[in-house]
Amino acid sequence: MKKLLATLAVTALIALPAEMVWAVDASQEAKEKGFEIAARSDRSDRGFGDSRVELKMVLRNAAGAETSRDMEISTLELPDEDIGDRSLLTFSSPRDIEGTALLSHARILDPDDQWLYLPALKRVKRISSANKSGPFVGSEFAFEDITSQELNKFDYVWLREEACGDLNCDVVERYPLYENSGYTRQVAWIDQTDFQVRKVEYYDRKDDLLKTQTFEDYRLYNDKFWRAQVFRMVNHQTGKSTDLIFGDYIFEVGLDDGDFVKGVLRRQR
Repeated sequence: MKKLLATLAVTALIALPAEMVWAVDASQEAKEKGFEIAARSDRSDRGFGDSRVELKMVLRNAAGAETSRDMEISTLELPDEDIGDRSLLTFSSPRDIEGTALLSHARILDPDDQWLYLPALKRVKRISSANKSGPFVGSEFAFEDITSQELNKFDYVWLREEACGDLNCDVVERYPLYENSGYTRQVAWIDQTDFQVRKVEYYDRKDDLLKTQTFEDYRLYNDKFWRAQVFRMVNHQTGKSTDLIFGDYIFEVGLDDGDFVKGVLRRQR
């Protein structure tokens, strides 16, 4: 009997490391699968070059009262995915915010470069990397939500597969690799048909659910580029929400680097 118990004990000691190895392998597999799904989604949009779109921002307080703003976003894609895209967002109404503009040069692990032009002050303000988690012009979108969501800004872990509306989605957790994010993690639902993001949950620095963004009414442009026509961001902690409702996208506008320098901010009225 003693010999049998000794044999079982030795077997258990041998088996334990094997289980640990299996767990590590499974975790690594989930990370690799999460990255592959995120990369497939990101790369499905590569090659658009540049675009311009007009949109309406609708801000809603906890009581449901609404205010709206009109604006335009121009985007320049940089072909190297290790360098972030550039964007220029300009408000056209109401009058008290007309001409306000945000220029963003997305980075990967370095802090994004962002400059905000405030017409009332007639000056360009550089957005500090420490303020990236702050609200953008009173909306439920943070400054870090407005810049391009570059693939290599995050680590990924595949969680599961589940239905999302009429589609099936991969659910992928992503962890910001850049400093000063307001989020510990995000959970994204990416569909398995068109590889587009359908929903993202954002968790704050205490790891509590802060916001949920949904992407609705996808439309296919030029037979290859999907764009959601509605973004809805709901803040679960304040009861406030912000919608971005997009018009028709225009591609191949002819934008270049010169359209995304600080000097253009003062000319946006």
